[in-house]
Amino acid sequence: MLVGEERNKVDQIWDTFWTGGLTNPLLVIEQFTYLLFIKQLDDIETENEANAALLGFEDEEKIFGPDQQNYRWSKFKNLAPAVQFQLLSEEIFPFIKNLHPDDNASYTRFMKDATFQISAPDKLAKIIEGIDKLELDEEDSKGDLYEYMLSKLASSKINGQFRTPRHIIKMMVEMAAPQPSDTIVDPAMGTAGFLVAAEEFIRKNHSDMLLDDEQAAHFSSTMFHGFDTDPTMLRIGTMNMMLHGVHYPRIDYKDSLSKNNYDKDSYTLVLANPPFKGSLDNETVEESLLRVTKTKKTELLFLALFLRILKLGGRAAVIVPDGVLFGSSKAHQSIRKELVDNNKLTAVVSMPSGVFKPYAGVSTAILFFTKTCAGGTDKVWFYDMQADGYSLDDKRQEIEENDIPDIIERFRHLEQEEGRKRTEKSFFVPVDEIRENGYDLSINKYKDIEYEAVEYPSTLELMTKLDELDMEYGEIKENLRGLL
Repeated sequence: MLVGEERNKVDQIWDTFWTGGLTNPLLVIEQFTYLLFIKQLDDIETENEANAALLGFEDEEKIFGPDQQNYRWSKFKNLAPAVQFQLLSEEIFPFIKNLHPDDNASYTRFMKDATFQISAPDKLAKIIEGIDKLELDEEDSKGDLYEYMLSKLASSKINGQFRTPRHIIKMMVEMAAPQPSDTIVDPAMGTAGFLVAAEEFIRKNHSDMLLDDEQAAHFSSTMFHGFDTDPTMLRIGTMNMMLHGVHYPRIDYKDSLSKNNYDKDSYTLVLANPPFKGSLDNETVEESLLRVTKTKKTELLFLALFLRILKLGGRAAVIVPDGVLFGSSKAHQSIRKELVDNNKLTAVVSMPSGVFKPYAGVSTAILFFTKTCAGGTDKVWFYDMQADGYSLDDKRQEIEENDIPDIIERFRHLEQEEGRKRTEKSFFVPVDEIRENGYDLSINKYKDIEYEAVEYPSTLELMTKLDELDMEYGEIKENLRGLL
């Protein structure tokens, strides 16, 4: 989480955008991202140059050519405001728009319509100065920055955009454990947080993949897929992936639930946090989804979509609102029945309601399932997450209590979960019991609560104590009178 001094720095930059005439939060985030992107290009170039010098070879894949050295953040950040403004608006911004050599790449297509909208040289100079002071060296810092900026959309009552907290994304990716052979998709990608985390997991745990030409080509071009209907999110997402070394991600403008989405049996891993509480016109929704769950609710339709787009044996780690777990409507029950009876539902991790604050206070859960089309659910693992390492109020300050390491460790060793009592945080529930309960997947349906007997003092003891207190107060009052 972005806290303290760093948050204040971002607020000051945000205020500069505001006073400069950019009052639409989404537009501010977009312009902010362009400048961050330019800065990080220079950071990457500097790191590559240092590595090349250390190893004694010439770096042939330079971002900035000999005539473009003045485009580097470290070069232009100290220029006079008027010179800085002219260089950025007339040369550097067109440079980043056309940075990708392939006209058909996602980056090129979505950056084509990008516009530089900071209109005052003095404001631009102040924004550059502010960004230069941000601490963006740590692994999660950029994600934390996006998370904080997107929280401003909620406070401005702009609905539909909020970022899944970085530590929740990392937990889900650690549990899903992407493999080099996977084809990964997020059909509601936003800033591509899940795809970036999956890329980082692959680099960390399967670094040898990038040494094989065929696997490296898969990593760079066909492994990562993402869809969204917001051009700003698509631009941010493609820049995000490019900064992480994925130059040809399959990112597209697509309404994933519409009839124009023809994806079927296409992916081996879905990582997603689809929109909650949306409602669509049935006429626009792809018919195969309605056959699984006849509803207008987006959170149910997305689950049906995940099952359709996964290949046999493909798996999913997705966030749903709690209502999906226990809703009594026919649509709710039918999608849960589909997951349990016709596929393999592995786990339900219940999260506390504060996880998505300050954007929303809704209670959520994470579902882990595998597409089989032939059943396979014999028992479901439940975990009652009570703390995620941050306070569950709007401030979301870091605390010691954190169930996430325990969740990851237990999920990796589910065979050791047999026999755990239902008074504990995690336990198995047999599938027959779930069926008997109308496919209810809420943990409270199965968790046993231990009640401790509390002994209270008798009425006589309480009255005696009150009499003693009255006598003490009387003595104190008499002493005070004596002092007057």
